[in-house]
Amino acid sequence: MTRAPVSLANLDLNLLVFLRELLRERNVTRAAQRIGVTQSAASAALSRLRRHFGDELLVRNRGGYLLSPLAVQLADQVEPVCTSMERLFSTSPEFRPEESDREFTLLVPDYVLAAFGERLSRELYAAAPRARLHVQVVKQALPADIVDTLRVLDGIVSAPGIALRAPGIRSMELFRDRWVCVVAADNPVVDGAGGSLALADLQRLPWVVPHHPDGGYPATFPLAPLIARLNDPPRVAVRVDSYQATPYFVAGTDRVAVMQRRLAALFADRPDLRVLECPGEPPPIVETLWWHEKHDEDDAHRWFREVTARAAREPEPVARASRPDHFTLESPSAAPERRSS
Repeated sequence: MTRAPVSLANLDLNLLVFLRELLRERNVTRAAQRIGVTQSAASAALSRLRRHFGDELLVRNRGGYLLSPLAVQLADQVEPVCTSMERLFSTSPEFRPEESDREFTLLVPDYVLAAFGERLSRELYAAAPRARLHVQVVKQALPADIVDTLRVLDGIVSAPGIALRAPGIRSMELFRDRWVCVVAADNPVVDGAGGSLALADLQRLPWVVPHHPDGGYPATFPLAPLIARLNDPPRVAVRVDSYQATPYFVAGTDRVAVMQRRLAALFADRPDLRVLECPGEPPPIVETLWWHEKHDEDDAHRWFREVTARAAREPEPVARASRPDHFTLESPSAAPERRSS
C-alpha cells in the first residue's frame, strides 16, 4: 500500500542516517556504535521508525535479527537517498581538487584494475590527495538496472553492450586492447610453428576461462566470434571468477588461456609462462567509461572523467628484448569523449 507523501519539514532526517546503519548492521547496538549515539538513543530511534512505518523492521530469530519484508525494500532505497544527500550537502561553489574530500565510486572488472588501476590511483592522489576512491569489482555480470545503478555511481568501466546503450547514459572510450594466449613455458605447443598458436591448437588444448557462464558460450561472451571459428566449442578445464587469477591455472599444465594483452603483460616475465599472439583474429577489446547524464555539468565529475581518461591512455611498458618471441606491447589509444543517449 502506498503511503501519502510526507513533507521533509515534518521529518527528523537523523532517522535516515540511523535507518541506513540499522539496515546495514541488522543490530541496534552496532548501528548505535556506527553513528556514535547511546544505546538508549538508538532504541528510541528504532521505536520512532517502527511507529512511522507501522512495521517491526527487525524481526528476532534464533541466530539474531532478520529484516522484515518492508525493511528489505527500504534497504534498497535508503543507500542512494543517503548518497545523494551527502553529495548535496558537500557541494561547494567551485570544485578544487586539491581541497576536495569527495568520494568517487567506480564499478569495474578486475581486468581493468590490472590495466590502469594503479595509474588511476596515482593520478588521483597527485591532484587530489584528500579525495576518496571507492572501487566496486564486477563479480560476473553488470547490474540489470544499469540506469538506476549509474544514478548512484560515478561510472562503470565496461565494454560496450546493449544494456549500456540506454537513454540518459553517456560514454567515453578509455582504451583499446587485444586478445593474446597464455600457455605454460614447457607446453609442447610452443615448440612448433615458431612458438605461435593455430586455431587447431585452441581447439585441442583445454581452456582456463574467467567469468564463464555455466552451460555454453552466449552471443554476449567476449570471445564468441573466436569460438565461432572453431569446429567445436573448447573444453573448459578451469572456470575462475577473476581475470587476474587466470594465469595461475595455466602454469605447469597443458592448458591455454585467452587473455587481455594488458593483463597478460603483468605475467610476461614469468619463466614458467609464455604469452603468444592469439590466432583467429578475435575482435578488439574496447573499454569505455559510462556515466549518467546528471553528471554532465558537475565540475567534479568532469574533472574525474579527465583523470580517468589520462590514466587509461598512459603508455604501456615495453616488453623485454630478451623474449623476442613474445607479443609486442603497443601504447594504447583513447578516443576523445563521446556522448551517447
